[in-house]
Amino acid sequence: MAFEKEILEHSQKIEKAMSMGGAEKLARRKAAGVMNARERIEYLVDAGSFKESGLFSRSVLPEAQDKTPADGKIAGFAKVENRRIGLVSNDMTVAGASSTALNGKKMGHIRNVATSQGFPIVWLGESSGARMPDIMGARGMFFSLENNMYLRTRETPWANYIGGSAFGSSAWYSCLSDFNVMLKGSCMAVSSARLVSLAIKDTVTPEDLGGWKLHTGVTGIADLAVDTDEEGLDAIKKFLSYMPSNNKQAPPRVSVPEGSDEPVKDILDLIPQTRTKVYDVRKIVQKIVDIDSYFELKSRFGKSTVTALSRIDGKSVGIIANNPMFKGGALDANVCDKVCSLIVLCDSFNIPLIFFIDQPGFLIGIEAERQKMPGKVMNWMNAMALCSVPKIAVQFRKNYGQGYLNMGGGKNADELASWWLGETSFMDPYSAVDIVFGVDKEKEPEKHETLLEQMVQETSAYESASVYGVKQVIDPRDTRDYLKDMLDIYSLRSTGGVGRHLMQAWPTTF
Repeated sequence: MAFEKEILEHSQKIEKAMSMGGAEKLARRKAAGVMNARERIEYLVDAGSFKESGLFSRSVLPEAQDKTPADGKIAGFAKVENRRIGLVSNDMTVAGASSTALNGKKMGHIRNVATSQGFPIVWLGESSGARMPDIMGARGMFFSLENNMYLRTRETPWANYIGGSAFGSSAWYSCLSDFNVMLKGSCMAVSSARLVSLAIKDTVTPEDLGGWKLHTGVTGIADLAVDTDEEGLDAIKKFLSYMPSNNKQAPPRVSVPEGSDEPVKDILDLIPQTRTKVYDVRKIVQKIVDIDSYFELKSRFGKSTVTALSRIDGKSVGIIANNPMFKGGALDANVCDKVCSLIVLCDSFNIPLIFFIDQPGFLIGIEAERQKMPGKVMNWMNAMALCSVPKIAVQFRKNYGQGYLNMGGGKNADELASWWLGETSFMDPYSAVDIVFGVDKEKEPEKHETLLEQMVQETSAYESASVYGVKQVIDPRDTRDYLKDMLDIYSLRSTGGVGRHLMQAWPTTF
């Protein structure tokens, strides 16, 4: 056979490159129930679609070349549900997937091709940080850097999965991504717990430093935490299903599951007749959207407002819904960050926004001011003003104060409707009676009741409709049909469903 020697040599080099960190390290991961870098790729992408870039790359240091197949970062192009993606999977079995100038070039190539050709990037993050001694000294620092390597202008969606220890570049790309999933037990931080412990001369655990509870409940950097690799990779697929391949396309439209118009007919069973009783807005939302399309983001962060991706009539939508189950639906600093994050995502990728309103206003007090509440409120308002995708708001019950504007009132949404339960005012009528009239309920109960009835009447949905503050007052059972009509009316026909992307360079972490 011609070229028999070359064919054999080529096969041997492929086998060596595919061996990763060796059988022993791979076996340890398998015993721990964690996928290796290539297994994650195989599970995520369509069968046979992965085309690797840089399989034969390895350390530039001669003494390390035999121990660094693919130089610790597996990169290439593939398809997910028959749509093209770029992909980088960090291989912890090879030098801890540490970053070098060489594997930085691989990541940069994938990023540049995906951006220029218009398809998403998936980062499967797990790394020990920069590789030493490669990066030590002035020469190492200079050659390790790429121009604009952390530029994020949202031409295409980025999704990130943290499946272990994520320091250095894996942490950076998780923060730059539009969607970030963490495996429980993993850690995302600037540096390792060991290095931090040395620096502060105290013991720090990975969980305390950057575990899933911190990043889903305190920082809000992670959108979701999962128990297994499979769940995390499935979440990446689901997120991408709502997204267009790039910001010049409208999101994909899918078939509507049979029976999706039925659940909303029972919505009155979930709504308390007493205005002071709470309910879980997530159950309401799932009655309105297409069946099985509700995908919540940041569920443990800023709980008094829900953010989610979903579909109505087969169309991708972003959901922002106040949840009275937590803090009565009051808006706090975390809610501001959480809502801005979804507005930026949806505006960047041409996804209409739906607001479901039931909020008593912003939380006030010393702690709120320390959390920069005025600035965060204005960030949200600036995001609303810059947002160029359709914004449709439905008022469920209360809508008070500055929150009225932030949630789409005062012409900050393209359309505002209200259920017949809607109340709109500068503040809760119960508090207003005391402040405006100075009437103490305990001392003058009859007078207080008379004034309260007057104040409540003046805040009604029909009062708002009389001055065209809301465009329609609707039966809650008609909410889905109303939204289907509005999404058809506001379909950005003149631009092919594409917005202006005025927020594409908005900071990725607030």
